[in-house]
Amino acid sequence: MRVLVVEDDKKIGSFVVNGLKQSGFAVDYCEDGEEGLHLAKITPYDAAVVDIMLPKLDGLSLVQDLRRLGSQTPVIILSARASVDDRVKGLQAGGDDYLTKPFAFSELLARVQALIRRATQSSEPTRLAIGDLSLDLLSREVKRREERIELQAREFSLLEYLMRHAGRVVTKTMILEHVWDYSFDPQTNVVDVLVHRLRTKVDKDSSKKLIHTIRGVGYVIKTP
Repeated sequence: MRVLVVEDDKKIGSFVVNGLKQSGFAVDYCEDGEEGLHLAKITPYDAAVVDIMLPKLDGLSLVQDLRRLGSQTPVIILSARASVDDRVKGLQAGGDDYLTKPFAFSELLARVQALIRRATQSSEPTRLAIGDLSLDLLSREVKRREERIELQAREFSLLEYLMRHAGRVVTKTMILEHVWDYSFDPQTNVVDVLVHRLRTKVDKDSSKKLIHTIRGVGYVIKTP
């Protein structure tokens, strides 16, 4: 999952970005509204966290411009303003949620996850499953045949992305966009390496392989 963070306070921005990365998200970060709008136009983000008070273009205008362009990216608005009127203005501008500063990162994370679940219309909002493989989005626990699988953050993020698109082929470019937070050379083998590591853990000692390579196209997770 890939998230855009637009926050001009470097301390808060670093706090949010580092927390999201540690939780397995790919994150793009910028400090002004104009750059944030530009990034949101060219990148398919799964969610955005936008401060109201931004240089060059304020957060409400950024969100309004995105909605006028037809973007459906879920947006959480951050603000030091806690009045009901301010929250209403944020939501009326096109924000999906409103969080006042200061805030606990755990609350921000829960809200980001909830918005992504809502946007993807997940029927099992806290748990993904395919065959005998399960992934718990809250505890971040992965099991196959009830045996726990230890995954690194990037491996977990890749598995979540594959499982959210179960039965559908995802290309290397799609994986790069949603699992990494910066651009790689399309010819790089980082995706192949990560998929190999994940496959080794998920399909280890199992006669029923779940992760499949579609040669020349990408990868898919599906039951045999």
